[in-house]
Formats: sequence, C-alpha cells, structure tokens
Amino acid sequence: MVINTNISAQSSARLLGESSAALAKSLSRLSSGSKIVSPEDDAAGLAVSFRFDAQISRIGAAKSNVGNAVSFAQTQDGFLSKVTKALDRMSELSILSQDVTKSDADRGLYNAEFTTLGAYITDVAGKQFNGVNLFSATALNVTKDEDGATFAMNGVNLGAAAYTGATGATVDTAANAATALTKVKAALDQLGTDRANVGANISRLSLTGDQLSVLNDNLSAANSRIKDVDVAEESTQFARYNILVQAGTAMLAQANATPQSALRLLS
Repeated sequence: MVINTNISAQSSARLLGESSAALAKSLSRLSSGSKIVSPEDDAAGLAVSFRFDAQISRIGAAKSNVGNAVSFAQTQDGFLSKVTKALDRMSELSILSQDVTKSDADRGLYNAEFTTLGAYITDVAGKQFNGVNLFSATALNVTKDEDGATFAMNGVNLGAAAYTGATGATVDTAANAATALTKVKAALDQLGTDRANVGANISRLSLTGDQLSVLNDNLSAANSRIKDVDVAEESTQFARYNILVQAGTAMLAQANATPQSALRLLS
C-alpha cells in the first residue's frame, strides 16, 4: 500500500479523459450533423468531400446555364411563331393580289399590309435576350457539364436571304405578286427548318438539364455518405460515452479515496 503514487486514480483519470473526449466528439457530431468535425476524423474522406462539394456547385452553375439557354430558345420560338403568322398572311396577300378582277389601286391596299408585315419581320430580326441577339447565324456554345464542355446551339438568322427576299418584295402589281409569292414560300420553307432547329435545341437542352439533375442527386448522396452523421448510430454512441463518463467519474472518486485506508495502519 502506497500513498504518493495512486496508480488506480491515475488510470481512472486517464480513462475518464478518453471517455470525456469521445463524449465531446459525439456531441459535436450530433449538434453539427456532420461526421467529420475535424480533419483527423477522416482526412481522406474530408478531401474527397471537398471535391464533391466543388463538383456539385459547378453542376448547379451548369444547370443554371442550361436553364437560361432553354429560356433563350423558347423566346426564339415565341417570336418565330409570330413570324409564321406574318408570312402566312403575306402569302395570302400575294395570292389575293393576283386576282384579275382587282385593279392596281386595290393591289396597293394589299401591298400596304404586305410591306407592314415585312417590316415587322425585319424588326423581330433585331430582338435581343439580355443583350444577346436572338437571331444570328452564329451558334451559341452552352455549358453543358461541370467540366465546362459546351453544346453548340444552332443559330437562327432572320437576316438570311430567304427572309430578306420576302420582306423586300411587293404585291403592287400582278407580276410582283407572283414573284412575291415565290419568295414568301421560300421564306416559309426556311422558317420551317429554323423552327425545327430551335425545337431540337430545346429538346437537347432539356435532356441535358435532366441529366445534370440526376448527376447532382447521385453526387450529393455519395457526399452525404462520407460527411453526414448517422444520427441513430451516433446517438447510441453518445449514450455509451455518457455512461462511461459517469462511471469513470464515480470510479475516480473511489480510487482517490483508497489511500485513506492507510490511516488505519497509522492510528
């Protein structure tokens, strides 16, 4: 029996310190919801999680870009649907102007509407979306993934020869009306091709957006398995450490009291 060195108390104090540290760690995990509260918990997992976080953020940005591109294409198609109506009416006017029962004065009335509709199409050709020309022959490169790869969205050029031929025509005479009809039909053919391209762009971009959403979900799930705490499991550990701390505290008190029995030998 010794007094100066209480091995039992030292051992109890060490074990109590370890249990207290484990309890504090468990409490931090439960309060933060994160499995990794400091780098030493899982250094490799922390590095992987950081990369996942950055990739998920880039996917969100790419998805935003794709969504804006879809809005751009839908705006294009909205204007083109009105251009379709204008060209339909222009083709009708070119036929009406070829009526042999009409005088040139009558054709002048038709021509006034025809040229006004042509001016409308010319005006639409200059429209913009957030400062970007809606109708241009230049393809727009849309960011489609987190690595910055792009998809070339086909341009629509309302300044193409097929359109300018129709908008520059007149129906003030029967001969001009016949020529105008040919040009308007060519413009309608071109418009059909352009609207098909716009529809294809929207379809492709919508699929790309869906793909990014699925990828984001899968990466988020993988990242969660690395860094998010399992509350059910951790709460069990918390209860265990809490009991160990209480038991360790009680045993340390007992170990500290043991040397007092030496007083009986001295009395």
